Amino acid sequence: MTTRTPTELLREEHRIILAGLDVLEGAAVRLRGGGGLPERLWPSLLAFFKAFADRNHHAKEENALFPAMIKAGVPGPGGPIDVMLEEHEQGRGLLRAMDAAGAPAERATLAERYVTLLREHIDKENGIVFPLADAVLDPPAQSALQRDFDAVEAELGIAASPDAAERTVKDLAASLAG
Repeated sequence: MTTRTPTELLREEHRIILAGLDVLEGAAVRLRGGGGLPERLWPSLLAFFKAFADRNHHAKEENALFPAMIKAGVPGPGGPIDVMLEEHEQGRGLLRAMDAAGAPAERATLAERYVTLLREHIDKENGIVFPLADAVLDPPAQSALQRDFDAVEAELGIAASPDAAERTVKDLAASLAG
């Protein structure tokens, strides 16, 4: 079995988050069209993004990857990391707004904004930030980063598991389709 690099793990998490965004987008389309959602689908979608995308994935980036990149010489203030951090905050704000939104049209609009933000954000990380990290982080830094990622996953338990997150997304998609 080959060991994945920290950025390969983050890319795998992105794949799962993108699948979740597809479900959220489908829910937004249904809401915009005047259709209802299955009971508990909306709170379950928001819970997925709060737990897996934010508390797990973004925590790894904010508490481990980005500081390691800055330590390796990547500019912090005014650089690509600042952009990523600002987008994380925008996403959290949209999640809070979606949580508070009552009207279906408002939920749909906020969900569409969140989907667009995260898809563009993931494109930037996969295309710019992660290749930069791979270029500047030497093997000892990569190993330390992996230990930090393992600590996040140990702290969060099942909520940090890509396998569990993937099952959750499949269940959410089935609920939306059913």
